[in-house]
Amino acid sequence: MRVATKWTDYAVLSTGDGEKIERWKDIILIRPDPQIIWPKYNPDIWKNAHGRYNRSSSGGGSWTFFKTIPDKWKISYGELSFWVEPMNFKHTGLFPEQGVNWDYMKEKIEKAEKPVQILNLFAYTGGATAACAAAGAHVCHVDAAKGMVEKAKSNLALSGLAEKPVRYIVDDVVKFVQREIRRGRFYDGIIMDPPSYGRGPKGEMWKLEENIYDLTELCSKVLSKKPLFFLLNSYTTGLSGSVMKNIMDLVLTKRFGGVTKAYETGLPVQDSGIILPCGNTACWEQNDE
Repeated sequence: MRVATKWTDYAVLSTGDGEKIERWKDIILIRPDPQIIWPKYNPDIWKNAHGRYNRSSSGGGSWTFFKTIPDKWKISYGELSFWVEPMNFKHTGLFPEQGVNWDYMKEKIEKAEKPVQILNLFAYTGGATAACAAAGAHVCHVDAAKGMVEKAKSNLALSGLAEKPVRYIVDDVVKFVQREIRRGRFYDGIIMDPPSYGRGPKGEMWKLEENIYDLTELCSKVLSKKPLFFLLNSYTTGLSGSVMKNIMDLVLTKRFGGVTKAYETGLPVQDSGIILPCGNTACWEQNDE
């Protein structure tokens, strides 16, 4: 497991009974997490929350606020800054555990000592885009939701990266990659964080577990001759890190050599000292020479 320990503006304060209580700068929020199947370790901490996301038995849910909070506010991770806001489906616009992957990508880009082209697919609000741009890469940021792309632009501006060479694309990932293949455009690194469920380019429903191999194979066709990395992240419970590693090895290692590593990402829990698992990552990388 790789644990995001470098945060100062964010912390998991406590966990228990299917929930986690988190500090986002000065705002404390309670959000559900089905993995948390143990009782509350320190009940007193939970009295300080500004708000809670409540799941609905019919699906979805809503926020309840106990104190007045801003519509959005800034938190920072090293040199990067992001807007945080309570959003639909319990989200805040940021996944703090991804800090470990941001650090990894920045290091790989900076060590390359050459111009680097990065493709960020299902790019959401641009955490990885910001990290790669800060490291000096040219980034193509692709997401099908126009609103998320606008939030990504806002986050990069907040980090002082508005003038960096980032291309923002609002499009279906499969359609876009297919066009890039026809154009003969290539990338030195690919970041892919697909949703558990989605719609294909013809509107068909798809499940990540059933389509991730084909999607990885398609995206591999826009990798340069000697790429730096291909990072695949998943929050889908039915898709283990080992399975993602096998896919990467079958698609990438056989073609490019290199090595794939699979790991969980996690966050330290302040009061109990345990580590909260937050997702799986498989990362193929070129062998260092």
